[in-house]
Amino acid sequence: MILKNYKVFFAALAAFAAFLFAFAQSGCGIYKFKDVSIPDTIKVVRVGIIQNKASYVNPQLAPELTEKLKQKIVSQTRLKQTNGDDADWDINCTITTYSFSTSGISNQRANTNRLNVGVHVDVRDNRSQKVSKYDVTRSFDYNGTLALQQAEQGLKTEMLRSLSDDIFNRIFSNW
Repeated sequence: MILKNYKVFFAALAAFAAFLFAFAQSGCGIYKFKDVSIPDTIKVVRVGIIQNKASYVNPQLAPELTEKLKQKIVSQTRLKQTNGDDADWDINCTITTYSFSTSGISNQRANTNRLNVGVHVDVRDNRSQKVSKYDVTRSFDYNGTLALQQAEQGLKTEMLRSLSDDIFNRIFSNW
């Protein structure tokens, strides 16, 4: 009797494991980061140097974000990049917001500050002459005891990764 119950238990467990495996493999397209939607006619893209028109300018952000976005497009799409006039799409971005504020107070002192970064994105389809416009905004919290320059240095990697991901997703994944 006990042996029969074990067989039933293990058979049920195996069926459940197979179900979970099949479900996990099917996935949901909304969570796939490599699930980009690019028309078949688009083969070449030009990413312009990101302009920084925010009231406060972090001089390192625009050029480093430009490179990070270019790398992301090359590594996660089939598109080729150009600096010439043969691009199917022109992608131009402008940093429009770079501001900081206090986001948390404790004992009448700022214990958390927030850096807000906004980027405006224009994607021009040179075949149809259609322009798509997107805005991406991201906030980064940091310790209120840090000077802004210290916070910027500590947040640099996260800012570049997050902003390039958000821009990429707005352009290619319709998020």
